[in-house]
Amino acid sequence: MSNEFLTDQQVKKAFHEVHLEENYNFLEEDLNKLANIFVMAATPAIVAAERKKCVTFVRSLNTQVAKALEDFKGEV
Repeated sequence: MSNEFLTDQQVKKAFHEVHLEENYNFLEEDLNKLANIFVMAATPAIVAAERKKCVTFVRSLNTQVAKALEDFKGEV
């Protein structure tokens, strides 16, 4: 997968630490694909939440800069 966000070790660690209802025997390649697609799916919400926190913090210091930050539509 071209957009890998997690290392093989991170994926394995997470999979072994989660308590699933059933026993699954994923191929390592499929498990990595699933993990990375979940990260990609969650990224927009994570970015939005982080941006909101930044704007809130900056607003407490300078409302004009916060407005500019809010309006900025830069690359993520």
